[in-house]
Amino acid sequence: MILETRKVAKPWGVDALPVPFEGQGGGERIGEIWFEPLPAADQLLVKYIFTSQALSVQVHPSDAQTLADGLDRQGKEECWLILEAEPGAKLGIGFTQEISADAMRDAAKDGSIEHLLAWHSVAAGDFVYIPANTVHAIGAGVSLIEVQQNSDITYRLYDYGRPRELHLDKAVAIAAGKLHDRHLRRRVPENGHEVLVDGPLFRLDRLDGKIGDNVYARYAGPLLVIPQVGLAHVAGEMVAAGQCALADSLGLVAIEDGSKVLIAQSA
Repeated sequence: MILETRKVAKPWGVDALPVPFEGQGGGERIGEIWFEPLPAADQLLVKYIFTSQALSVQVHPSDAQTLADGLDRQGKEECWLILEAEPGAKLGIGFTQEISADAMRDAAKDGSIEHLLAWHSVAAGDFVYIPANTVHAIGAGVSLIEVQQNSDITYRLYDYGRPRELHLDKAVAIAAGKLHDRHLRRRVPENGHEVLVDGPLFRLDRLDGKIGDNVYARYAGPLLVIPQVGLAHVAGEMVAAGQCALADSLGLVAIEDGSKVLIAQSA
């Protein structure tokens, strides 16, 4: 079943959406396109993100922290697969050196926190995993697919003067003032089956071309099928790039030659 989409206008979004969403902006500056989760797979959220300006410097809590804070919701870990990046595009992930909570708060107040982040140049095919508690920001000129825990809990530390609420107390209380683990950043080979995430919260694979019945037999239960390039078929229904579909199992998924498809599943 193909999931419904939601276009989300953002001040840092783009006026003209790229392929495969070209011409679908409706005159708004679109920053995100969400695929509405269904109950069978509502632990994960898949979205596209498009940036013409830098996003806020922010952080997300873990499952344990949301419960400790009295919230009956899961935390948020996420990952990004870069689809396009303009020259000079960067991601801010973690800090260049360890920083105390007090120093982080002061830097958030005066805006210098932007310059304390570790900014990594990115290109199409780069992949990053963002654990909960990682301070991060997406720079301008990036298009990416994000797979995340289905949570909207975001604590902003700095937002470039935009008129949105900041959450310094909550953010500083959970933020890790340290470097991002370099093993959580990688370049995805252009071809082949690739395990991108195999963690306690969700699994994400990039499958390439046609697959046999015995490939990734560990899959059981609901899957999210996200064609990055080309076409997939889910229970006989065609799913194109720019769409996301729910499948009961991998056995119901066929991938056409030359296509590249992401398969996501919650733990």
